[in-house]
Amino acid sequence: MDVDMNEADTLEALSGILERLTENPYDISLHAEHIRIARSTGIDDQVESALEMMTAFWAAGEEVWLPLIQRKLEQSNLQYPQDLRAVLDLFNRAEQDYLSIPILQKHLQFLVERYEHFAESESKPDGLEDLFTPDWMHDTITKVVSQGIGHLTKSHLLWDIQRDWEFERLQNSSADEREGLVSVVEAMLLERLQQPHANYEETFQAYSSFTTNYKPHDQYESLLVKASKMRARSVKGFHLREELENSLERSNFSLEGYAYYIAVERRRKTPDIFVVKTLCERAIAEAAKRRFAGESGAEEALRSFWTGYVDFLRTQDVEGEQLLVTFRRGLRSVPASGEFLARYMRFLERSLSLNSDAAAAEITAVYEKAQSVVPLQSDVEQLVTTVLARAGFEKRLVEAGKTGFDTLVELLTDGISRVRKASKSGDPRLRLEKYLSAICTDLGDLQANAVVLWEDTTKHYKTSYLAWTSYTDCLVKQHMYEDARRVFRDIAAKNLDWPEAIWEAWVSFEQLHGTVEEIEDALDRIERAQTQVNARRAKEAEKAQLAAAQLIAETQASTVPVAEAPVPTQTDPTAQPAAMDVDSAAVPEAGSKRKAEDEGLPESSKKARHHITHIFCRDRENCTVFVADLPAGAQEDELAALFKDCGTIREIKITQLPNSLVATVEFMERDSVPAALTKDKKRIRGQEIAVHLAWRSTLYVTNFPEDADDTFIRTLFGKYGEIFDVRWPSKKFKSTRRFCYVQYTSPGSAEAALELNGVDMAEGRKLSVYISNPERRKERTDSDANEREVYVAGLSKLVTKEDLENLFKTYGTVKDVRMILDDKGRSKGFAFVEFESEQEARAALAANNHELKKRRMAVTLADSRVRPKNKAPGYREEVRNRSVRVRNLPPGTQEGLLQQALEKHAKVKRVEVFADLSEADVELESAAEAGKLLLRPDSIVYNGNTLQIVAENTTGPPTSRPIAPPSANTGLFVPRNAVSRPRAGLGSRQRGLGTAQIASQASGASSNASASGSSASNGGGSKGQDDFRKMLLGGK
Repeated sequence: MDVDMNEADTLEALSGILERLTENPYDISLHAEHIRIARSTGIDDQVESALEMMTAFWAAGEEVWLPLIQRKLEQSNLQYPQDLRAVLDLFNRAEQDYLSIPILQKHLQFLVERYEHFAESESKPDGLEDLFTPDWMHDTITKVVSQGIGHLTKSHLLWDIQRDWEFERLQNSSADEREGLVSVVEAMLLERLQQPHANYEETFQAYSSFTTNYKPHDQYESLLVKASKMRARSVKGFHLREELENSLERSNFSLEGYAYYIAVERRRKTPDIFVVKTLCERAIAEAAKRRFAGESGAEEALRSFWTGYVDFLRTQDVEGEQLLVTFRRGLRSVPASGEFLARYMRFLERSLSLNSDAAAAEITAVYEKAQSVVPLQSDVEQLVTTVLARAGFEKRLVEAGKTGFDTLVELLTDGISRVRKASKSGDPRLRLEKYLSAICTDLGDLQANAVVLWEDTTKHYKTSYLAWTSYTDCLVKQHMYEDARRVFRDIAAKNLDWPEAIWEAWVSFEQLHGTVEEIEDALDRIERAQTQVNARRAKEAEKAQLAAAQLIAETQASTVPVAEAPVPTQTDPTAQPAAMDVDSAAVPEAGSKRKAEDEGLPESSKKARHHITHIFCRDRENCTVFVADLPAGAQEDELAALFKDCGTIREIKITQLPNSLVATVEFMERDSVPAALTKDKKRIRGQEIAVHLAWRSTLYVTNFPEDADDTFIRTLFGKYGEIFDVRWPSKKFKSTRRFCYVQYTSPGSAEAALELNGVDMAEGRKLSVYISNPERRKERTDSDANEREVYVAGLSKLVTKEDLENLFKTYGTVKDVRMILDDKGRSKGFAFVEFESEQEARAALAANNHELKKRRMAVTLADSRVRPKNKAPGYREEVRNRSVRVRNLPPGTQEGLLQQALEKHAKVKRVEVFADLSEADVELESAAEAGKLLLRPDSIVYNGNTLQIVAENTTGPPTSRPIAPPSANTGLFVPRNAVSRPRAGLGSRQRGLGTAQIASQASGASSNASASGSSASNGGGSKGQDDFRKMLLGGK
C-alpha cells in the first residue's frame, strides 16, 4: 500500500515551513523538516536552498555539507579559478563547523586529483597564482590532516593520503630538491610515530621503507632503534585507550559512551590535549548529528560537550586565538545555550581586559545577537544565565568607576521582563530580582527602588513565598515596619506555595519589632489561616487520592495480560462460578470479619466490580505488532489506513530512533494480529516496511551483575542490532529485582543476541537471555521471585553465606543467598535467601527464632508488598525526612531508569512515579542522602528534562501542593531545612499550631534584620522612584 503526499500538498507544506523559519530561524527542528520536505519535492534547487539556509544559521554536519559540496562540484567548471576557489571555500566552511572524517577525506582527494590533473596537463589556468603549487599543496594538506589527526581509529584515512602524496613528490623530485624533501618526509614520519593511532605498525613499516631508500645504509639500524623508542609511548597510549574505543563502538557511539570516555581522559593526572581535543570534537559532532535527527536529549548533551570542551582548553592554557575560534564555532552550534554564552562573555572580558571599550563592544554585540535567538529567549534557565553573565560584566565596570548604574539597572529590568515573558511561571528562584535588589541596596543609594522592585515582583509571583518574604525583608531593612506588618496580614491566609514560611517570618518579625498585642494578633491570625489552609489541603488530598486510586487501578489492569489469567472450565451449568483472583492480599481469611464498608454491598454490585476489572485488562504482548523501516516523516494516520482492515486499533505509537523510524500498533483483540502480520513487505510512501510480533524482537534478560545499568545493557546488546527500548522493572516493591527487557527493531537481532545466554558475568554469574514469549512467562526466573524469597534478620557478624546455605537447604533447594556485608566483608546482620519454589520459602519460615552462632534470627517472607499495618512511632516522619519529590519528569519515565539516574548522585531506596503529574516520590537511604540531592549546585538532566528536586511534603499527600525551595536571601527570614518545617495539615498529628507552639518555633528561627539599609557611594545621579517604577514595568 503506497501512501504519499501529492505535489500540491508538498508545495503547501514547503510554503508553510518557510513562513515558520522566517519567524524562528534558530529552531533546528524546522530546518530538518524544511530539508525533508524539499527532498520530497524532488527539485534539486529546493534541496540546495534548504541546505544553504541551514548553514546560514546553524553549524551543520556532514549530512548537510556533503550534498552541498557534491552539488557544487557537479555545477562548477574546475578549469576556472573562481570556481576552484569557490569549491575550496566551501570545504573550509564545512570543516569549521564539526569534525567530519568523510569531509576531510573528500577535501584531500579533491586536492590530490586537481594537483595531478594540472601536473599532467603541464599548464594551469591563469589566475590560480600559488594555488596547487607543491609548496601550497604541502601546507594545505598538512592543515587539513591536522584537523583529524587526533582521531585514534580513523586518522589514518587522512594521514595515508598525505603520506602517499609526499612520497610521490619525493620520488619525482630532482636531485637539488631531494635533500630538502627527505628532511620534510622524515620529520612527518617521526611526528606520526609519536602520535597514538590504530595502524602504528603500518606507519613504522613506512618509516623503515623510507630509511632503506633515502638514508645511508650504515644508519639503518640505529635510525630504526631510535624510531622504535620514539613510538613506544604512542603505542602504549593507544593500547591504554583501545578498550575505551572498542566499548564506544559497541555502544554505537552513544553520547553516554562519549561522556564516559571524556571523563576518563580528563581525570588522568596529565590529560593528553592531543587526544582530548579530538575526542571532544568527535563527541560534539555525534551529538549534533543526533540532534539533527531529532533524538531526545541530544541538545543537552551537545551543550554539555561544548562547555566541557572550552573549560578544558581554558584549564590547559590554550592560546587565546584558538579559544576564540572555538567559542565562535560553539556559538553557531549551540546559540541557545546560556551557559556557553556566559563562558564566552567571561572569556572576552578576560582576554580584552586591557581594553575595556573593546570588551564592552564585543560583549554587547554577543548579547544583542542572543536576543534574536528565540529558543534561548523562551528558555528561562538559559536566559537567566545569559543576563547574569552580562550583568556581572557591567557590575565590574561600575565598581571600576568606568560607567554608571543606569546601564546595569536597565539591563536587569529588561532581563526580568524577558524572563516573565518567556514563561508564565517565570524564574521561581528570582535570581535576577535578587541581583537587582542587591545592586540597589549595596552599590547605590537606591533602597527605595528595591522596595518598588519587590512590590512589583509580588504582583507577578502572587503565590511565591520567596517573593513575599523578600518583599517584607526589604521593607524591614528600610524600617518600614507598619508596611511590613500590613503585608503579613494581607497574605497570611493566601494560597501560597509555602505559607508556613510566611507565618514563621511574621512571628519572627513581631517578636523583634512588635508589641504584646501585635504578637498575639499575629498568632491569632496565623491560627485562623492555618485552619483554612488545612481544609483546602484536605480537599486537594481527597482529589489526589481519588485520582491516584483510578491510576493504580488502570495500571494494575493494564499490566496483567489476559494470557496469564486462568480460564475457568465449567461443565456443570449449576456449578458456582470460580472466584476471580483479583488481589490475594485483599481476600479475608476464613472466619475473619468482613470490612464494614463491604457489608452493605449487594451481590450484583460486587459482580459488576469484577466485570469492570476484566474489561480494563490489556494483553499488550499478544495484541501488538512492531513496524520497522518506516520512511522519514511517516504519520499515524498512514499506519491507521494501512492496518484499518485488520481490526480495531487501540493505540499507535511512532518513535524516531537515531537511525530509523519505527512504530508499535496495538489492537483491541489478539485475533487482529494475524491479519496485521500480512502487512509485512507492504509499502508506505514507496518504501517497504517490516511488520512482526513485538515480543519476537524482545529479550528477557536476567542474572546480570548488581551494578549493571542501562548503559551497560545497551552496550552489551547494542552490537547485535538497533535497540528500540530497554525496559527496567520498578524496585519500589523489591529492591533486589534484577532483570530487564531488551527490544530490538527486528527479530533477527534478538535471535542473534541469544548467543549471550549462559555467558559468564562478574561474581560467577551466568547471564540468562530468552525471547520474551508471553506464553512462557512462568519460565522467567524472576516472575515470582517475591514469593520465593525470605528475609533473615538478627544475624551474628560471624555468620557466613555457607552457614545460611547449610541451614536453609533443609527446607528446600536454595537458589541464591545474598549476604549484606560491611566494608570489612562481615555480615551487617541481615540477608536474603531465595528458593526454587514458593512452598519451600514458606517452609523456611519455621527457622524463625532459630539460634545461629549464639544469636536468634528472625525469618519472614521478603515480599515487601505485604507491608505491616502498624508502623513504629515516628516511622512516617522518618521516611518523609529522607524523601524528596522529583518534578518535571519526561513522558514515559521508567521507575527503574529514573532510580539508576539518581543513584549516581545519592543512595536511593525506592522510586515511585506518578505519570499523570510528571512527578516521582524518591525515598533515600537516609536524610543525609536526601540532602545530597536537595543541595546539589548543578541540575540533574534526565532524558532532556531538567529535574526539579524539592523536599517531600510533610503536611499531607505528596501531591497536595507545591513546595518551593528554601530561600537563599540573607535578610530577616532564612527558611529552615525542609524537614523541619511546621507540621500542619492533613496527615499530621498536629492539626493546628497553638499560640505557644508557634512562638516557640519562631523563637528558634534565624533573624538577621539590619537596623538600617546599607548604602554605598553612588558614582552618579539616580532616577526617582516613579521613573524606576515606569522602567521596571516596561512603561505600563
